[in-house]
Amino acid sequence: MAFKAILLSALVAVVMSEHRPGYSYPVPHYPPPRPSYSHPVPRYPPPRPSYGRPAPSYSAPAPAPSYSAPAPRPAYGPQKPQGPAQYDFNWVVKDDYSSNDYGHQENRDGYNTKGSYYVALPDGRLQQVTYYVNGDSGYVAEVTYEGEAQYPAYKLAPAPSYKPAPAPSYRPAPLYGPAPSYY
Repeated sequence: MAFKAILLSALVAVVMSEHRPGYSYPVPHYPPPRPSYSHPVPRYPPPRPSYGRPAPSYSAPAPAPSYSAPAPRPAYGPQKPQGPAQYDFNWVVKDDYSSNDYGHQENRDGYNTKGSYYVALPDGRLQQVTYYVNGDSGYVAEVTYEGEAQYPAYKLAPAPSYKPAPAPSYRPAPLYGPAPSYY
């Protein structure tokens, strides 16, 4: 047993005294980089000197002014009204795919305006508004509805399609402990 202890201590001493060289990375020795850019070479010949006579830099004299009546000015900017407004327009949108159905019609002669517009309501009725404006009387409208309002029948929500998880098929073991003591 003493021999084993001596052998073990000797082995530990050898391992502890063994000097292992550490690894170090080699230091790179690269030459300095060379510039990769070179100055461009001109692609055009140098200018040739010209010793000719310079071209004149003036133009012919302007014509003498004439003193006739000025030309009429063009009519830019807002135009003055030529009389009371007069127009008539109408438009309609009818799209069966999206169930959009509405339109508008109006005509005006001076200060008298008449028109109507309509829209198909989601409940199936058609709302129509007929209006007129006579001078300063203001906007007078009459609203009418065509058809009966139809609402879809109320349906109860369907019963859930899932079933609750089944009860466990095992019975847990009872826990027995000391009986409680009550004072």
